[in-house]
Amino acid sequence: MTISEDQAMDLLRRFGKAFNRADVDGILACVTDDFVWVQAEGPDAPDGRVRRGRDEVRDALAERDATYRDVRFSETAVHFAGDRVIGTFRATGSHAADGAPYDVRGVDIYSFRDGRIASKDSYWKRII
Repeated sequence: MTISEDQAMDLLRRFGKAFNRADVDGILACVTDDFVWVQAEGPDAPDGRVRRGRDEVRDALAERDATYRDVRFSETAVHFAGDRVIGTFRATGSHAADGAPYDVRGVDIYSFRDGRIASKDSYWKRII
């Protein structure tokens, strides 16, 4: 890992708080310019959907806001695994189209470079 565990924890706290608030600028302040986000769902088989760079991350967050409402992250835990960090979480909210509940458990695998998050590889298990 290119940063210490303490630095990684501080960075992930800031990233997580920004993610919970849907604070795009706060999220982008935590990631590299060439950040890669491999989303849990999408057309880019076998990866889900791969977002590259700040503009695509901004687009992904706008799509999330249009698809889901009141998204909240809870039950978070962070595990250090060599040069990666594994974060587990629960995300709840509702579908924007019909108000149906949304509830998933997830795992994110993070990599770091130059004091920022370089990648986030996401996996979900749907509860509802």
